[in-house]
Amino acid sequence: MKSLPFVGQFLGRLCWNPYVTADGESQRLLLQCVGCLYSAEPKNAVERRANDWIRNLLCHLTSEEEGSVVHALEKHSGSIPQQYYSETLKKMVALLTEEVSKNRITKSSERCSCDDIHAVSVACVPLVTHPDAAPLIGALLKRPGSCSCSHLSEEFIEAVSAAWLRRKLVVEDDALMALWCHSLSSLERAVLSLLESVLSDQGSVLQTLEKAVTESLLPKASALHCHIFLIVNDVFRNALRAIEENLAVRALIKVFTGCFLKSRTAQKPQENLPLRAFFPHAPQNLLTPLLTAPSEVPKQAWLKHLHWIVKLFQEILCERNEREEEVKEESPRRRRAVFEAWFLLVQCGHWVDAAAELLVSVGSEESEPLLFLLTFYHHPTNRGHQSAQQTIVAREAWSHLRILFPTHTAPPEQLSPVNELLSSTLSTNLILHLLLNFAIFSQASISSVTEVIQKVLSEAGMRRRAVWMLSSMQHRLNREDSLDARVHPRLRTLQDSIGPAHAAGCT
Repeated sequence: MKSLPFVGQFLGRLCWNPYVTADGESQRLLLQCVGCLYSAEPKNAVERRANDWIRNLLCHLTSEEEGSVVHALEKHSGSIPQQYYSETLKKMVALLTEEVSKNRITKSSERCSCDDIHAVSVACVPLVTHPDAAPLIGALLKRPGSCSCSHLSEEFIEAVSAAWLRRKLVVEDDALMALWCHSLSSLERAVLSLLESVLSDQGSVLQTLEKAVTESLLPKASALHCHIFLIVNDVFRNALRAIEENLAVRALIKVFTGCFLKSRTAQKPQENLPLRAFFPHAPQNLLTPLLTAPSEVPKQAWLKHLHWIVKLFQEILCERNEREEEVKEESPRRRRAVFEAWFLLVQCGHWVDAAAELLVSVGSEESEPLLFLLTFYHHPTNRGHQSAQQTIVAREAWSHLRILFPTHTAPPEQLSPVNELLSSTLSTNLILHLLLNFAIFSQASISSVTEVIQKVLSEAGMRRRAVWMLSSMQHRLNREDSLDARVHPRLRTLQDSIGPAHAAGCT
């Protein structure tokens, strides 16, 4: 164009020549050449007029009006316009995909190739949801920048991110992960979308939740890219700080962590970063015991393993209490250390479930560390309550449940203490957690268990919490392959007795 300025006019005239445009290869070359003349960001009036002229040429090449290329093609060759459009798009996508992948957009040393990639990304904005354009969209996302500038337009990133959230984007997994590496806002929107879907459909069983988490690709991306895992967890931290007692949020965090660990295990050992890189804020001595799944530990060793976990948590809390006594107030650093320890416990909530299951069969002395862990899990801070008071409530509830469930009938005087504890807003989730584990794992008959559950869980909000907890228990037991012949029908009967009509929400 610099040495032969009339080339643009020559191309324009060729676009109106039906003998040239009727040939598929000639038409492909024309579309390519005319597209290269377009300025993504015109700098003056001349370039703006040139863009208008180029748009008119492109409309002429693809319109169905009489005298246009499509009209001539249909008249002389019998091709259908829709077929013409589809074939033209496929050819252009194939050509541009090859050039983007091979970094052959421009050979000029005077201009950064990112400018050309930027122009292509702008042109692709209307096409991000078109299946035929998927190869080009993926190639643009996966192409690394050759300089420090951003080679993809913001409009393109926004369009791709929005299309993915609406499930209208069809690209390879690594292309989507590349999008999240390109754009922090796209990654955050993907995490928030998953979180909002859980909060708005909280009656879903955890098998459905695990499917949603897996299909989000966030666990796989997190296993491959440590910084993605850290950002996802930052979003979860903020959600947990705002609604720390919400069962759905805790379940999402637990399921996401489990899917992440599963994806990480599937990688080659040499590709894995050490776990401490993914959990830099958590107490490092807690990583090994908590990130080891219960299924990896013999059941007869669960109690010993849990005592190890509890001892580590007690050391962290004792250190905090000693510092508080010295300075007469809790330092932000110690408060954060306790929160990070609790956050890791939420991520590895399967050990809390294992502790609740063991509390059905252990004696008084062995119950103390397990009740401590359960209390800390449900009440990690002193926000509106005292940890010592919560421990007393948990021990009292455990004692009442031990008396209640071996019996074949449930007289009112035995149900009253449990009802009173549940009616207190102080420890509802903690007491309900214990109650449902006794209902599932105790030796009481299923008829008496069902009677107790129906009498105690009379309030709709309580039933919704119970539905979520029972689903969580079923999810854990299924993953551990430990749902024996006795437990399975008991759990199913309890789920049916509470009623599917109450599964639409969660508190």
